[in-house]
Amino acid sequence: MADLTFSSRLILAAMIVFATWASQASARTTPDEVMVEKHEQWMAQNGRVYKDDAEKAKRCKIFKENVEYIESFNEAGARPYKLAVNKFADLTNEEFQASRNGYKMGSLAKSSKVSFFRYANVIGVPANIDWRKKGAVTGVKDQGQCGCCWAFSAVAATEGIHQITTGNLTSLSEQELVDCDTSEDQGCNGGLMDYAFEFIISNHGLTTESNYPYQGVDGTCNTKKESSHVATITGYEDVPANSESSLLKAVAKQPVSVAIDASGSDFQFYSSGVFTGKCGTELDHGVTAVGYGKTSDGTKYWLVKNSWGTSWGENGYIRMQRDIDAPEGLCGIAMQASYPTA
Repeated sequence: MADLTFSSRLILAAMIVFATWASQASARTTPDEVMVEKHEQWMAQNGRVYKDDAEKAKRCKIFKENVEYIESFNEAGARPYKLAVNKFADLTNEEFQASRNGYKMGSLAKSSKVSFFRYANVIGVPANIDWRKKGAVTGVKDQGQCGCCWAFSAVAATEGIHQITTGNLTSLSEQELVDCDTSEDQGCNGGLMDYAFEFIISNHGLTTESNYPYQGVDGTCNTKKESSHVATITGYEDVPANSESSLLKAVAKQPVSVAIDASGSDFQFYSSGVFTGKCGTELDHGVTAVGYGKTSDGTKYWLVKNSWGTSWGENGYIRMQRDIDAPEGLCGIAMQASYPTA
């Protein structure tokens, strides 16, 4: 009987050791299993399909690294903005920049010129303004994987001045610029908002989004659709460079095309709050300043419309810190701003 008891004890001890090992093994594998499940759910939510298992494994690894960065950033709570796992979560930062940005500061950048600035003597600007509330901003659009942010920025500014002068808010065609504005701009390979304004002037206007819908790829100019103009501009002006005060005067009067450095991971995963993140002045993305304001704690910000869809940021918008201690503004927002004139 004693032997049986001793044997039972041995078996029980072995079971405890085995259970401990199993628990430790489970603890080691659970985080990876959880991340794989998160990635599967994310794929389903975003309609993502990969060509093979190797590509899926690669994307899952990138997804894991991005999720860990986002969670670590939010847990630290060191900044007044939050990040979120969005539709760009399986892209490296380099891949993200290549597919979503398209402002050509270097090879296409215009030479500096002294231009008339009609708002130079404006005084007494409002404490805050939101051109969405004034009916001068169309819904947020999505450029997809075409690097034509410059077209979306120029179109948004043109939609704004068209509404201000006519009272009619009309969604205009970015695809017309992508396909037809090819003498200087390079479609999905990048461009400049000023060149887009020059095209709109020489083209005697733009047609509607519904008449010439966005495809997200470079196409052949459809001259039949392109000839149906609904919005025109007479010119454009550059905001004096490196002056947030000048930019403020312009935005107080109309939506303004601005170029920014949107290359950082925090920009990639921005979700909410006033963005105060680290960024340089290597301008690589065209967006549109459609307002400005101040938070309850006194933080001043620019209200910026992006072209990455409504699932990014604050329903497609970002609030960027305003009046920082640098003449070019946060992410270079005051370096190369311009606006069309009616």
